Amino acid sequence: MKTLNYAKQSGAVLVIALVMLLVLTLLATSSMRGTALDARITGNHRLAVEQLNMANAALREGELRLLDPFNVLEKTQYVAGNCSLENTLNISGFNKPCLVDESSINIDQYFVRPIRELGAATNGNEELQWMPYRGLDPSEEFVQDEGAPSGYWNAFYIKAGEIESGKVLHGEGEHYFLVTGQADNEVAVQSTVKTFLFGLNN
Repeated sequence: MKTLNYAKQSGAVLVIALVMLLVLTLLATSSMRGTALDARITGNHRLAVEQLNMANAALREGELRLLDPFNVLEKTQYVAGNCSLENTLNISGFNKPCLVDESSINIDQYFVRPIRELGAATNGNEELQWMPYRGLDPSEEFVQDEGAPSGYWNAFYIKAGEIESGKVLHGEGEHYFLVTGQADNEVAVQSTVKTFLFGLNN
């Protein structure tokens, strides 16, 4: 008859339990890391979508400022006073765009990287390169949600070049603008606007 030595096997259960506990701990840690990574990815995606939406909203405001046929001088040449916080949306439709000062930038770089070329947007009262987004309803004051991306816009007047004569020279006819909207100095969107103006005397 064979006799088993239980004294030699008394620690085996403890070792197996500790190994299983270690495995479970590693699995739980790995799962927590995966969950944290998923949360960061989701948060980054949400922020990117919010920034894109704000940049598009700012772009719409910049376009809106160009759609009426008035204030032709302000639409066809840089006016520093138009790029200030006092230039708000006008309920009557006589809006003034914030045009980019062509003499202060490298145009080729501006078309490719507008944020880098013009620099970061600010909210100070000094002359602005980027107009802060004010909303699309002039009868309602826009209130920025806490923690939401900040939107900005500006417009670049595309000169007629070789055909800059006759009606175009006098501010009449078709005019083209490159409008840029951006959010948090990180995301930029652009569109080209064609508008009809009636002349420099209005």
